[in-house]
Amino acid sequence: MSLQNRYDFVLLFDVMDGNPNGDPDAGNLPRVDAETGLGLVTDVCLKRKVRNYVGLVKEEQPPWEIYVKEKAILNQQHERAYIAIGAESLLEGKGKKRIGGDKVNEARQWMCQNFFDVRTFGAVMSTGVNCGQVRGPMQLTFARSIDPIFAQEHSITRMAVATEAEAEKQDGDNRTMGRKHTVPYGLYRAHGFISAPLAGQTGFSDDDLELLWQALENMFEHDRSAARGQMATRGLYVFKHDSKLGNAHAHDLFERIRVQRKNGVDVPRSFADYAVDVDEYNLPGSIVLERKVG
Repeated sequence: MSLQNRYDFVLLFDVMDGNPNGDPDAGNLPRVDAETGLGLVTDVCLKRKVRNYVGLVKEEQPPWEIYVKEKAILNQQHERAYIAIGAESLLEGKGKKRIGGDKVNEARQWMCQNFFDVRTFGAVMSTGVNCGQVRGPMQLTFARSIDPIFAQEHSITRMAVATEAEAEKQDGDNRTMGRKHTVPYGLYRAHGFISAPLAGQTGFSDDDLELLWQALENMFEHDRSAARGQMATRGLYVFKHDSKLGNAHAHDLFERIRVQRKNGVDVPRSFADYAVDVDEYNLPGSIVLERKVG
């Protein structure tokens, strides 16, 4: 059953001694707002972690396969859709790029039914074999840190060598130098939106929604690496409307979640240095605030 309620949510997560989202245009430095110094984590980065978690938990089995994943050949997935709907003859010859009409709609529906990330985030599936486009019901903003971050740069060395020529060098001459970038501590905040009407178009269900909450809560637990340090979800506050179209503006609801440094803290170095104030009184309409985390 597709969703009957609109949802808006606030996601809080932090990082300690790690790089939450490197910027390839800046030597993989942590992303930062140049004007304010606030740290940034892209929506794409967060969606990647959700995809990885769902793929791990559901073992890439329908209807929870993952469409966008490392080294995935997207056109092969599109071809699966046409074979599944009995239209494999359309894949023959050069004309397959011009597939259109009802078969595209059927193929798009099959993709939504079998791939969690397609029916959740949407996808452009018109590369090569055309399966159309899907506008996903769940969208995320960039995450922005509560306070400015300070990116540290560390020199690292590699003692092992790759070739015999390197091994023959004198001690100290065969060490390879590298750089590593970390944020000592940063608490980040992102906003999310789930549209019930769009969920009806993709088949995003209540079961998918529960899996999404689970993924947002646990996505960092299975995404450990030396580069990312310690990361954890610190808050997930969900505003559930009692209708498909909603009962209040999202920005008014988000303002009810206030995060600030505690008195006397000049340089935050842990989540304990922050206070989260949640105003859940006199919510408009029949909106319910659900604390998934926090």
